Amino acid sequence: MSIIETAGLWLLHRMDPERAHGLSIRALRLGLVPLPGPVTSPRLATTIAGLDLPNPLGLAAGYDKNAEVVGPLTRAGFGFVEVGAATPRPQPGNPRPRLFRLPEDRGVINRFGFNNDGAEAIASRLSRARRDVPVGINLGANKDSDDRAADYLQVLRVCGPHVDFATVNVSSPNTERLRDLQGREALSALLAGVTAARDDLARPIPIFLKIAPDLTPAEIEDVAEVALSSRIDGIIATNTTLARDGLRSAHAGEKGGLSGAPLFERSTRVLARLSAMTRGRLPLIGVGGVGSAEEALQKILAGASAVQLYSALVWNGLSLVPRILHDLDAMLERDGIANISELVGQDRARWMKGD
Repeated sequence: MSIIETAGLWLLHRMDPERAHGLSIRALRLGLVPLPGPVTSPRLATTIAGLDLPNPLGLAAGYDKNAEVVGPLTRAGFGFVEVGAATPRPQPGNPRPRLFRLPEDRGVINRFGFNNDGAEAIASRLSRARRDVPVGINLGANKDSDDRAADYLQVLRVCGPHVDFATVNVSSPNTERLRDLQGREALSALLAGVTAARDDLARPIPIFLKIAPDLTPAEIEDVAEVALSSRIDGIIATNTTLARDGLRSAHAGEKGGLSGAPLFERSTRVLARLSAMTRGRLPLIGVGGVGSAEEALQKILAGASAVQLYSALVWNGLSLVPRILHDLDAMLERDGIANISELVGQDRARWMKGD
């Protein structure tokens, strides 16, 4: 991390978290952040659901909610970028304050509630954005919607022509009863509708499903069975958690979804269990607590074909992205691994035991 980035983070951490987030978006838009371009090597390049990625490290949804800085983010070193969540109509989200740093835990709690400019505005920005790596949209539903399943289809129809993949987000804890859509019958119907809408696009794209880390083993099995019987292309595991185990920071009791380092073990165990249940028939993307090359590698060993991060950027800045990738590439070279895909799921059994 450079002196300038260190100083910048120091200043941002002394501001209200949501204001600091907005300033980071503005700095990217103004070209004030050094960008390395896509980072790749023969060991890092991979393919997931037909998407050719220069490396397996992506940006999770939630940072660029409104697709304001897609171009810069695709030149920040990531192998792929996900924006959103987008809802059919603009909505302000939950009242402020709704974003909290947990410095002692290296975590973040948010209760944004799908605040965004709406699908039409986001699609317009996506249509104009230069991109150097695949870009996806996280699909959401309006809080006051009478038919949330229809909302997902509407966002896909509007934004789908301008992205390379889409994610069905039924796992945010900040929209009341949204997680009910993870139940077997509701999820099956929703995914059938989304994949049918995808087929109507001029250029059909992969569809991923993003699940919560707080599911029981039986619920994970239901998700796996529904996913395998549907026509989706992969699963993202996991979203934020409602658990608060072992936290020390002052804001630990705030309502909302917890992300960052405290989520790593919980989300990786869910990932491993899901990997075993899907038996390699669906690619998985691991997200939750990734902040180093070793943690990215552990997600892959647990069963992920690619990984995502977001919260770690709060503490380490965008320079973390190329640093993780260069370290990961060096680890693969040291161990004589020709391509990272060789390691997918190799340590799944240990993670399922919780060792």
